[in-house]
Amino acid sequence: MSSRPTDPPRGATPRKVTVPDVRARKGGEPLVMVTAYDAPTARIADEAGVDLVLVGDSLGMVVLGMEDTLRVDLDDMVRHAAAVTRMRPSALVIVDMPFLSYHTGPRDAVLAAGRLVREGGAEAVKLEGGQRRAPVVRALVDAEIPVVGHIGLTPQSLHRMGGYRVQGRAVREVERLLADADALVEAGIFLLVLEGVPAEVAAMVTERVPVPTIGIGAGAGCDGQVLVIHDLLGLTPGPAPRFVRRYADLHGVAVDAVRRFADDVRGGRFPSRTESYRLPRETAAALGLRPSRTATEGGGWN
Repeated sequence: MSSRPTDPPRGATPRKVTVPDVRARKGGEPLVMVTAYDAPTARIADEAGVDLVLVGDSLGMVVLGMEDTLRVDLDDMVRHAAAVTRMRPSALVIVDMPFLSYHTGPRDAVLAAGRLVREGGAEAVKLEGGQRRAPVVRALVDAEIPVVGHIGLTPQSLHRMGGYRVQGRAVREVERLLADADALVEAGIFLLVLEGVPAEVAAMVTERVPVPTIGIGAGAGCDGQVLVIHDLLGLTPGPAPRFVRRYADLHGVAVDAVRRFADDVRGGRFPSRTESYRLPRETAAALGLRPSRTATEGGGWN
């Protein structure tokens, strides 16, 4: 059951979640975020009552079959963001800024984020990195674009980190994470994602900063949690990170459904008469054909 701020009566259209709403949830009821990459996943997420939808650059791996997020470009993000926002979700829609769309400086970042907002319909953008990204965050905020920070395990830094590794296990690393969080908050972020850090460190950051935190592989001490929708639905088979909880096995369900369809086609059981269109009796007679015993009625394309 969703508990978005000032929920309307049952059956009414949920109230649109805004940036101020998210800020106000600091220390309150946990925020719920899921990824969505297209119209169907956006519809599922929003009907489930999540607070935040993230159009993540993880679409490269989850949807496009890439090895990492580094190959995702701005056109990819604009296209998928637009597919999500066409569903007009009540959740706040946040869109990832892809690799090299903001690393070359504030001006390039503002232009890239502007495309995500104007063409993709983004209501906020997310970027990775700490203190060194503060000038970019300030420029985006000055351009009236709300910004979400992301520190800890940052997938766009995959090669520098030496792979997908938990961050913040040494004292020096913890101190750097705290400094990164402080710098991003000072620069103007309204929300901070903490990925792949020990639960104790995430709790320290959450207590320290005045903006809500969203955890992924960061323990229960954050102000909210995010999962990739394909992971929680069980659409991605095989081993998963420790922090992933699968709430369904839709991959197995889908494979079984397609297999049964294939069996029916090969066995001559699909389509049936009721799943086929038939000529009207007068047309069949005019063509010298034997009239069908049943005329198709109902369903689409009558």
